[in-house]
Formats: sequence, C-alpha cells, structure tokens
Amino acid sequence: QVQLVESGGGLVQAGDSLRLSCEAAGRTFSSYAMGWFRQAPGKERESVAAISWSGGTIYYKDSVKGRFTISRDNAKNTVYLQMNSLQTDDTADYYCAASRVIATMNARHYDYWGQGTQVTVSS
Repeated sequence: QVQLVESGGGLVQAGDSLRLSCEAAGRTFSSYAMGWFRQAPGKERESVAAISWSGGTIYYKDSVKGRFTISRDNAKNTVYLQMNSLQTDDTADYYCAASRVIATMNARHYDYWGQGTQVTVSS
C-alpha cells in the first residue's frame, strides 16, 4: 500500500513556474514507477509525465515537452513536477500516481493515486 500526498499547487500568472511535489508513505517507493496526471474542469483526465523507478525512463505529454520536468528522489520518497512557462491551458487539478508495473502514460496501469493539488494559471 502506498499513500500519496501532492503539494505545491497554486494560482500563478501565465509564464510563471511551479514545482509540484508528491510524497509517498511506504517503504517500497523506489520500486514504483510514478506518473503525473491532470484533469481540467469539464475535461477528461490526461497524462502529463511518467518516470520509471530508477528515473532512467521518462515520458511527457507532447504539449508539456520542454516546459515540464519530472524527477524523483527515492531517498525522500518524493516525485516532482517542475512546471515552467505555464499557460492557461495548464489549469487543472494535478494528481500523482504510482504503478507497480511500468512507467507509462496509461492511467490503467497505476495502482495508487493522490488526492490532487490545484493549479490555476491566469492570463
């Protein structure tokens, strides 16, 4: 069992940066692949980024490539999402998730989910 708690969301202006954190409670964090997802009001959930347990494999949604960076610190049981050059379209609730199987952009492979943190980007 893994409990995930996101933090770092907030209200920012377009062009600003935010760093989201997701801290995991559990002894086996380093064995999980991690992902970040988001859901905007009235829209379906979409994957944003994913990282393997070692950090050696990383995926990004096309629209965030070059702006967002996913990373992890297994010693701190934490995965991060650095978001730069934020756009109004990035406004959403952001969720981290843990997968026992594989780093993937497919939400079906994730076993544990956090409660989310809200990101609002104003123009």
